[in-house]
Amino acid sequence: MSENVSTAEFASVEDVVERLAEQGYIADRRLATAVFLLARLNRPVLLEGPAGVGKTELAKALAKATGRRLLRLQCYEGQDESKALYEWDYGKQLLYTQLLRDKIGEIIADAPDLATAVERIGAQDSVFFSDRFLAPRPLLEAIRSEEPVLLLIDEVDRADEALEAVLLECLAEQQVSVPEIGTYTAKTPPYVILTSNNTRDLSAALKRRCLYLFLDYPDAERELEIVMGKRTGLAEATARELVRIVRELRGLRLRKHPSISETVDWARTLAVLGVQELSAEVLADTVNVVLKYERDIGLALEALPRLVDPNRNVLEEAAHGHGHGHGHGHGHGHGHGHGHDHDHAHDHGGGHHGADVLDVDDDVDGAAVREAKDRPGRHGENYYGGRGQGIKPRTDAGGGQARRAFAAIGRRNR
Repeated sequence: MSENVSTAEFASVEDVVERLAEQGYIADRRLATAVFLLARLNRPVLLEGPAGVGKTELAKALAKATGRRLLRLQCYEGQDESKALYEWDYGKQLLYTQLLRDKIGEIIADAPDLATAVERIGAQDSVFFSDRFLAPRPLLEAIRSEEPVLLLIDEVDRADEALEAVLLECLAEQQVSVPEIGTYTAKTPPYVILTSNNTRDLSAALKRRCLYLFLDYPDAERELEIVMGKRTGLAEATARELVRIVRELRGLRLRKHPSISETVDWARTLAVLGVQELSAEVLADTVNVVLKYERDIGLALEALPRLVDPNRNVLEEAAHGHGHGHGHGHGHGHGHGHGHDHDHAHDHGGGHHGADVLDVDDDVDGAAVREAKDRPGRHGENYYGGRGQGIKPRTDAGGGQARRAFAAIGRRNR
C-alpha cells in the first residue's frame, strides 16, 4: 500500500471529488455525495446504468483513495452461494485424512462394532469442518477481514435471483452464517458497491438495503475532461472533436454503444497513429476500437462522413438536389391596354425562357402583336386544329385567359 494514500474518512463531498480526481476518476457532485454517504452511513451503494460509464472504475478508484483492499465478486448466470460466500476445501480435508490415517485407526481400534466406530469418527467432525478447511469467497472474506476492505459486487443483475437472497444478510447485517461453524460478524465493516447494467429488475428487498444511483454517460465537457485526464497524448482540440463524434455514434441504433473507457482507448489509438486532425478515413480504419459488432460497424461507416463534416449533406443537396434539369421558363406578356395576358411556358429540362417558347420575333413590334391578339376572329377556322392536334375551335366569341392559352398553343404548332 502506498504511503501517500490517505485512509482517513472523507471530510466533505468536495473532499470526495478531490481524492477521486487524484486517482484519475472525475466525479460530479451527485456521485460524490453518494460516495460520501456510503462512508458516513456505512450503507451499500447500488450503481445502475449502461455498460462502460465508470461503475466498476469508481470502486477501484475509491479503494485506492481510501487505502482499502479491493475484493471483487464477479456475478454470472448460474452462480451458487458457494462461489460467493465460502466452500469447504475437500482436497485439503482428504489430504489430512490420509496423513492422519494411523491416528484414526487408533481411535476406532477397540470399537466393538461399526456403529461405534462411526460415532467415534463423527465426534471429530469439528476438526475437519473448521476455519482450517474453510475456503472463504469474497463475501465471507470481506466480513472476516481484519483490515478495511472495499467489496465490489459487480454486475449483480447477471446473477440468479437466488444469489440476491444470499446477499441480503451480508448487506443488511454485515454478517455471514456458516452452519457448521456459526456466524461471522464484521469487525471492520467493509465499503460495499454493487453494480448493475440494468439487464433485469433487481428485487425490492435488495434495493431497499442500498443507496441507489443511476449512472449515465456524462455530458460532453465531463467526458472530455475524463479523456484528457487519462493523458492519452491526443491534442485537446482533436479530443474534443472525437468526443463529439462518439456521442453522435451513441445516438445511432447500435447493439452496443461506445463506453467511456473505449473513448479513451480510441483517443490513445489515434495518438499512437500520430493523428492531428480527424477524417472519415482514419476513423473508419480505427472504429473497431469502440464498436465490436459487424452491424454496428456498418452503421458507423455509413454515418462517419456526415459526423466528421456535418455540412456534407447540405453541400451534396446543393450540388445534386436541385440539379435535375428542372428549368422553369416564364414568359409574361402584359397587354396593358386590354387587361393582363400571362403566357406561362414551363420547360422542364431545357431551362429556356418564355420568349423563346412563344417564338416571338424580335423584329416584330410588340405593341402591334399584343393588339392583334385581342382582335376577335383573327384566326381561320382550321387554326386550332393545325398539325393534326384534333382541337376544335371554340364557338364563343368571348375573350379571356382560356382563349389566349389556345392561341399560344397554336403559335407553337405553326
